[in-house]
Amino acid sequence: MGYHLNGNKLGVLGGMGPAAAAEFLRLLAVKAPASNDSEHPVVYMVGDTQIPDRSTAILGKGVCPQAQIRADLELLVSLGADILAVPCNSAHYFIDRFQQPLSKKLVHIVEETVLATKKASPAGAWMLSTLGTLQSGLYQKYADKHNLKLFLPNAVQAEQAQSCIHLIKANEFRQAAERMENLVQELWQKQDLLIMTACTELPLAYAASNLDKNREVSSLGALADACVRQLYSC
Repeated sequence: MGYHLNGNKLGVLGGMGPAAAAEFLRLLAVKAPASNDSEHPVVYMVGDTQIPDRSTAILGKGVCPQAQIRADLELLVSLGADILAVPCNSAHYFIDRFQQPLSKKLVHIVEETVLATKKASPAGAWMLSTLGTLQSGLYQKYADKHNLKLFLPNAVQAEQAQSCIHLIKANEFRQAAERMENLVQELWQKQDLLIMTACTELPLAYAASNLDKNREVSSLGALADACVRQLYSC
């Protein structure tokens, strides 16, 4: 039996960062069970590059982006979105703190990534993310909820992951790939586990590297898979 659109329209809040949001839309297109334009979902997107940096805000060093994130999501709902997706992990720290629930369903990138990781690697995985996401305990909370063991980088390794993120945002893909490769090889020498790329820039750095593509769980891929499940029915 084939799949068909269930009529839901997807609202995507992007811009955090632009390359990650673009890759999410690409993954959504290639993962969709579609053979022509009309079999792809209707997508509304707000690419708000002016949202204050999420990781910096989590660390208490910048402007809180929570109100702006909320306003952008409500804008997507007003445009007609039935389902919401935010291809930025750190943003979900603030989304989880909304005082009032959103009026439409949010596909939660952190929870979906944890679930995808547990399925792919029941023994656990290395978590690479922004410094803010790491220190916030956001992923640790969802991992505990679903009984997934996370292996965390040390302080130096966490800074290296953060530098990969900055390089992708600056369109320095080759340098990001080299740094990612060195970091992951170092982690694998300590514990041979899958790499969970828990910041949406990190899958881009991983993809640009020579690392084994079958040894990563991408938060972008997990979000795209979950959105496809929400948008199509048998």
